[in-house]
Amino acid sequence: MNWDWEVVEEFLPRFWDGVLVTCQALLGGTLIAFTLGLVWALAQRSNLVWVRWPVNAVTEFIRNTPLLVQLFFLFYVVPEWGPSMSPLATGVIGLGIHYSTYTAEVYRAGIDGVPRGQWEAATALNLSTAVTWRSVILPQAIRRVVPALGNYVVAMLKDSPMIAIIGALDMLGEARFFSAETFQYVEPITLVGIAFIVIAYPASLLIRALERRLATY
Repeated sequence: MNWDWEVVEEFLPRFWDGVLVTCQALLGGTLIAFTLGLVWALAQRSNLVWVRWPVNAVTEFIRNTPLLVQLFFLFYVVPEWGPSMSPLATGVIGLGIHYSTYTAEVYRAGIDGVPRGQWEAATALNLSTAVTWRSVILPQAIRRVVPALGNYVVAMLKDSPMIAIIGALDMLGEARFFSAETFQYVEPITLVGIAFIVIAYPASLLIRALERRLATY
């Protein structure tokens, strides 16, 4: 097995295209997952049965079906009923929705971990429900769950190659197509593996730094 730098040079333009798609999928998916997950978590605590039960059913269904099936459904089935989306947009939405059901559980655990005395104090101060959530409960809950949320960012990065199945060529997707065309596998696959580490490790460090910063408040 010989390492060929000419192959690396030939693959690099497609590699950078794949890096861009991977980063877009990760950032977009993370934003959706974190935002929608909080919505799910709050809805699951609603006093209204007609809100709580459907949300529980939907999140359980999504969490217990494979991400790949969901991507196929969004890309091939949903357009039969409405507007179609680009492969990248579908991948971002698919990743975000899928992981939002996991982040919802993380938020729920954080909310449950807030001492009951905090709720009672807010009630004693005659704070409204919205102010209680915004100023008392959520700041404490989110501070507790930052490490767990960070783990899902890394998990989402590792699942991002699935979007290549619907045509959004991330780093690994570009490497697979390049290898199929040139029959050169060592250089592109190795380069992609290193790139995943280079992206994931700084993300882990950032989450740890954020955790330490929040712990000081």
